Amino acid sequence: MLFPSPWKVGATLLTEIRDGTLINATAISLRRVLLGYSISLLVGIPLGILLATNRWAEDTVGALVSAFQSLPSVCWLPLALLWFGLNDKAILFVVIAGSLVSICTAVQDGVKNLPATYVKAAQTMGTPTLRIYSQVLLPASLPAVLTGAKLGWAYAWRALMSGELLFVSLGLGQMLMQGRELADMSQVLSVMIVIMCLGLMTDRVIFGSLERHVRRRWGMAK
Repeated sequence: MLFPSPWKVGATLLTEIRDGTLINATAISLRRVLLGYSISLLVGIPLGILLATNRWAEDTVGALVSAFQSLPSVCWLPLALLWFGLNDKAILFVVIAGSLVSICTAVQDGVKNLPATYVKAAQTMGTPTLRIYSQVLLPASLPAVLTGAKLGWAYAWRALMSGELLFVSLGLGQMLMQGRELADMSQVLSVMIVIMCLGLMTDRVIFGSLERHVRRRWGMAK
């Protein structure tokens, strides 16, 4: 019962796909993680650039971001439940809290490690401040931004699972918890396989293609 055979796990996986249970749960979880991850990208990338270029922001907001980095995303769940209740907003908040800090930190480190001559050359040519951010700092730090995006995606999934595991949410996390409550280890393993396949597919298809393009564009491809 605790160690089901691969054939039993495969049969359970096939049954859950045929009856639509696994497909519906995957769609719900993907919708949540994509929404939270998109918000984290929209906020984390500009915030990381700001922290890397503004000393006052780094000393104030940057210290807060560093403190939040050591806080596991599941710690936000009690607050999210009190603030938003037992609904998707609570899970969305936990996903954003889990991925935003990693994206912001990676972008901040990437921009800070850029050669200072980039900004000085742009200023010498009379480039406006806003265009320095959008056309110099952001393109030059794309490798770091991409690294932060990958980390943010991984942390977003972890935060999502922690939220879905703790209360009824009709996602993959709930299927994991349901398998535990029913002592159905084949269901638990089948859901874990789906999560790993989603992560592998995202890494190879989306982030892998972006990394290859960035390496070629920046002359880092072997």
